[in-house]
Amino acid sequence: MDTLTIFGSQLALSLLVYALFAKWYVAPWLADKPMEQVLIALIFPHALRHLGLAFLADGVAEQSLPHAFATAAAYGDFVSGLLAIMCLFALRHSWTGTLPLVWVFNVVGTVDLLYALSHAEAVPSLGATWFIPTFFVPILLVTHTIIFARLLKRSPVQAAASGS
Repeated sequence: MDTLTIFGSQLALSLLVYALFAKWYVAPWLADKPMEQVLIALIFPHALRHLGLAFLADGVAEQSLPHAFATAAAYGDFVSGLLAIMCLFALRHSWTGTLPLVWVFNVVGTVDLLYALSHAEAVPSLGATWFIPTFFVPILLVTHTIIFARLLKRSPVQAAASGS
């Protein structure tokens, strides 16, 4: 098997496993929880996105990793992680403007992941960072999707009742 086939297979299978886990266990568990608790649970994995800075660390990825990809992936993840942490504090303390912040985080984080995944030319040079897109990114994609679904499901009546 060639490198891109292995990478694609690992990415797809991880995405499938996380999606099944989310559908069978996470979604039913979250179904009766208040919106703030749901969002906190789904955003927590994103608070670890500082791991993407590994793309910039000497000796972790190969030197042939395209600099433009490494920089965009590392800082995109870093910013997304900081936004996630801000969202966690905002949700936990019911700050004004929390839901718009969650929207910003979710859009920025999703775009960052999709941009990084669109750069197949970087795959052969990922080195030790290989496990970020094949293991960590799929759970982030699944949680971003569930967050979008929850935000879109929230009716104007619920938003007005909660003061958000």
